Amino acid sequence: MDSNNIGNIGDTLYIPQTPVWTGFNKPKDMIVGREPFIYVADTDNDRIVMLNIAGQFLGEKSIKKPIALTQNYKLELIVVAEFDTVINNNNLTFSAVYKIDMVEANHILANTKLQRILPQDPKVDPFAFNRTDRFYTGVCSFYDNSIFVSRKGPSNNNPVDRDNTIIKIKFNKDNSTVVSKIPGLEPLGTGLLSANEISSLTSFNSRSNDIIVTLIGKNSFKVQWLEFVSNSDFEGYQSKLGAFSSSIMTVNKFGKPEDVALDEANNIYVADAEKDSVFKFNNFGDELESFGGSNMFSAPHAVAFTIAHFMCLIPIMIEYYVLFFPQK
Repeated sequence: MDSNNIGNIGDTLYIPQTPVWTGFNKPKDMIVGREPFIYVADTDNDRIVMLNIAGQFLGEKSIKKPIALTQNYKLELIVVAEFDTVINNNNLTFSAVYKIDMVEANHILANTKLQRILPQDPKVDPFAFNRTDRFYTGVCSFYDNSIFVSRKGPSNNNPVDRDNTIIKIKFNKDNSTVVSKIPGLEPLGTGLLSANEISSLTSFNSRSNDIIVTLIGKNSFKVQWLEFVSNSDFEGYQSKLGAFSSSIMTVNKFGKPEDVALDEANNIYVADAEKDSVFKFNNFGDELESFGGSNMFSAPHAVAFTIAHFMCLIPIMIEYYVLFFPQK
């Protein structure tokens, strides 16, 4: 089907929500939190916005160029954004990761404090402020409140500290952090198990360490499910879905996938900014309902999922989507 007019594949019809939510300027990410509230990374307005499920404004927090969000089970927001500082009389901007404690501020977003996680304090990492050309791109959280952060950059030859990687951060009880890198990923890989310009990370709502990554670098498989395996022979990540095993693993299926959401059945929703479309797959990678095209969307960068319950004659469960699209 023509990617400029993908229409609707499947027997489910998706219609736009009205009224349209306005006031955003090239937002790059959105999540449905665990409360649940909706949080939007309103990138070019330099803020995080908090909404209720109906889309009503509840609050905002100023932060420079937020591009990715997640929330852990302590209801803390983790935000990928930017950080300005002065070093040797030079004004510099670094990619950064922040933590926001919503409970401490009684869920009043404007009253929260920004705690910077990355770059680390130079006393902990003497090289933290050596590179302005490294960028954090995505973040996800796990059942133990540890997080993964994806990173990209131009330097990928050093086997010890390549730019294209995934960083794991574990928080200790004293709020100190343990930072490590996920092994086994190819920084410039064009096939499976690649970290070639990861654009987003998505974890599962279970006691699982599996993740789904989207890639915008040169790669044949731009949406990959990485399964964590631990046994007597091996501990690490392997590909859950093999090459050519399903429609999601078709070569060049995606153009510029920017985000993934999962529903309660682990169906996979992919927002593709290049193809102006949202794709839906089951947990075997088979394509279900997909829709979009340039007549409907303009570079979708975020997709999120929640379930609304309506009481009528019988209970009804519907899939409810909220999508934000930066202008091309």
